[in-house]
Amino acid sequence: MAAVVAILVVVSVSLVITRVGTAALALTGLPLQVARFQARSAFFGVGFTTNESEAVVNHPVRRRIVLWLILFGNVGIISVLAGVVLSFHGGATLLRLAVLAFGLFVLAVLAGSHRVERMLERAIELALRRWTHLETRDFAGLLRLAGEWSVAELRVEIGDWMAERSLGVLHLRDEGVVVLGITHADGSWHGAPDGTTVLHAGDVLVVYGRDERVCELDERRPDEGDAAHAAAVAEQDRLEAAMT
Repeated sequence: MAAVVAILVVVSVSLVITRVGTAALALTGLPLQVARFQARSAFFGVGFTTNESEAVVNHPVRRRIVLWLILFGNVGIISVLAGVVLSFHGGATLLRLAVLAFGLFVLAVLAGSHRVERMLERAIELALRRWTHLETRDFAGLLRLAGEWSVAELRVEIGDWMAERSLGVLHLRDEGVVVLGITHADGSWHGAPDGTTVLHAGDVLVVYGRDERVCELDERRPDEGDAAHAAAVAEQDRLEAAMT
């Protein structure tokens, strides 16, 4: 009988965990229906290759929530299977079957109750807001990191076109490339550098721009750098003119 009770406890805790996961995902900006579906999919180990799944995987906080749901889901399934084996070890009895069936029925009724669901999700959301700090901003969405746009790292090598030149002289913004920050060779970080910042060999630039332009900039040869820059600026001007 103890094993039957253990099964019911594990199922109850599993339901609560999926509700917590749903509320946590919803706090990161996901619609409630999407958050509920993704939380249950992760908990039960069911993968779906959809845009909704990509929105979860590409968000660091949502990805961490899903990883915990997957972990708890595997533990819960193993516990239930172990409980079933122990419950009916030595032969099933009518009493055990009745208790298990009744308990699962009660849990199903509670899980399907919209009133209970709203109360539970509201309580969980209040608890998460009070005792946790979830970063709700989707930086990938804010920067439109999809399709042709990306954030990438560019290393400045000795003799590169960018080496020993300031950002003000390079005019990378005119090409549609924004330098978000620089990790210097000594490991120090320089965020939001201005035009007076000089790039040195060993610096790693974190840049934002179109994939094609970032790749070309990374491979730009010193002897053709100025001509390539002029061509990139002209192309950027054409793109901006086409959008207006």
